[in-house]
Amino acid sequence: MRIRTLVPWLLVALAGAGAAWLRYGLIEPAAMAERCTAAQAPAWCALRQALVTGFLHDAYGIAAVVVAALSLLRRSRTLAWLAAALGAFALQFYNYEPGALALLVGSLRLVHLQGADGAPAAVTPAR
Repeated sequence: MRIRTLVPWLLVALAGAGAAWLRYGLIEPAAMAERCTAAQAPAWCALRQALVTGFLHDAYGIAAVVVAALSLLRRSRTLAWLAAALGAFALQFYNYEPGALALLVGSLRLVHLQGADGAPAAVTPAR
């Protein structure tokens, strides 16, 4: 397997792992919420609040589905990868249905485009 084929899949997994780290390390712990409601809240609380606002308004799921639709309209491996990565991110941030759809569409599109890149020009039957 060529490294060019493997890298997008590793990056999708990394996006999902990063989203899980943000969710379980920054958003869900009660201690983090208490620190951010204190009078002298740390600077990273703005990032935490932005992430919470994003999943409350389904922003991650909507973005993932829009990019998945674009990946179907354009022949772009980057858009296909981005749809899969945003889908994995959206799954971690409570946007299950659109996240799952975008992850599926992005993954299938990426597989299709990777297969088209490596396909031989003509198939010769074995003798």
